[in-house]
Amino acid sequence: MRLAELTSTLSHATLNGEVTARISGIAYDSRQVQPGYLFVAIRGAHVDGHDFIAAALERGAAGVVAEAGRPLRLPVPLVQVPDPHAALADLAAAFYAYPARELLVVGVTGTDGKTTTSFFTSSVLEAMGHTTALFGTVDFKIGPRRWANKSRQTTPESLEVQAFLREAVTAGCTAAVLESSSHGLALQRLEHCEYDVAVLTNVTHEHLELHGTVEAYRLAKARLFEMLGPAVKAGPGGALAPGRGIGVVNLDDPHASLYAERTPGELWTYAQRSPQARVRARDVVPGPAGTSFTMQTPAGAAPVTLRIPGLFNVANALAAASVGLALGATPEQAAQGLAAMPGVTGRMQPVDQGQPFTVLVDYAHTPEALETVMRLLRPVVAGRMIAVFGSAGERDREKRPMQGEVAARYCELLVITDEDPRREDREAILDEIAAGAERLGKVRGVDYFCIADRRAAIRAAFERAGPGDLVMLLGKGHEGCIFYADYALPWDENAVAREVLGEMGYRKE
Repeated sequence: MRLAELTSTLSHATLNGEVTARISGIAYDSRQVQPGYLFVAIRGAHVDGHDFIAAALERGAAGVVAEAGRPLRLPVPLVQVPDPHAALADLAAAFYAYPARELLVVGVTGTDGKTTTSFFTSSVLEAMGHTTALFGTVDFKIGPRRWANKSRQTTPESLEVQAFLREAVTAGCTAAVLESSSHGLALQRLEHCEYDVAVLTNVTHEHLELHGTVEAYRLAKARLFEMLGPAVKAGPGGALAPGRGIGVVNLDDPHASLYAERTPGELWTYAQRSPQARVRARDVVPGPAGTSFTMQTPAGAAPVTLRIPGLFNVANALAAASVGLALGATPEQAAQGLAAMPGVTGRMQPVDQGQPFTVLVDYAHTPEALETVMRLLRPVVAGRMIAVFGSAGERDREKRPMQGEVAARYCELLVITDEDPRREDREAILDEIAAGAERLGKVRGVDYFCIADRRAAIRAAFERAGPGDLVMLLGKGHEGCIFYADYALPWDENAVAREVLGEMGYRKE
């Protein structure tokens, strides 16, 4: 594209230099710049892209977008804007020709359950005949192709989002499910996604390191509903869905009205407890390998069998079913899609090496998620419950003692360990969690241990487990590394658990 055409999408921009310059790509990381690229200098949490303009020019940048007011003299065209980060989203959408306009786009937000709900939703849409794309915390998916998300970001930058959506359109996808984090919404990574359906799972205590207050966190998630558009979209195949501006809200969430009020089109509600919800579950039968229930909908009832355990996954399934029903699916189609979803890596994942105790790997890391998982499992555990968990560095500190309290309430033994210390003092993080456990009477060295090395912590838990006990490895789930101050330790929780069990002599034939 010509630079003038590309930058015409920007407001309050000034352009100095040759407007007819051709732009062959966009990058905000100077290391990704190739000849002919437009380099967008954005300020991040730790580095400022303006410090790398010279490096971008050395790699052949044909133009630069920078903050207004900076006294820059460059040998290439310079575009100055009030906020380059916001401009990146505008430029990316224009460069990739607004791919979301050619897709049915579903956004899923919430503190817990986003990933599983996104996978359920993709499966329901496919049962309706869609070819789906999906991106989120665990995996990316375009049609039949699926690969791991190794970025450690639920929502990538806007440039990657728009490139992903264009790739989905090119591959023949008709729908995209976007796990939409509060970070992605607040930092404008999801602008121009042209959402058709917005889904709320729940909103609890998380990410105050970015948002400052719980109220600001709730409002960041409400932005997804404010981004819903009522306009009918049409791609190469014509109209892709019967309506727009649909909101899907968990009526059991105490702040459901905040999101319902921001829904411009049809509102669908679901719940496990609230009788006013349009989509509900009854006759729920939990099991170790899955859960069955009858789904009650405005169009009638349908039996549902989930292939993953956990009563909380009933709510996630109802959310996904509501999306399908809102878009014209029959209850039977929605149930078929839910039953076809095989599970998500690192979510309630068993590790069986023939040991006499049960081991589960799960991503639960917020106080509310720990409460949900532990409350669910406590009644079905014959022996003791043992939890191995930590808390991320440079993230919400207020939740750490809350995590310790929750775990102490349900578990006989805690092993507190590293999650992602980053640049924080790893031992100090463990102590902050331990303070919550001690409030409930846990004694260090007796009822809980602080072992920073996660592998050693897992081994300590296994060595103390006996027949009938449950060891929960929480907080890492699918994640592929542990972040420290100056390096990332490769990590696979499931594989490490198997290795440690093998070292202890447990090998399943």
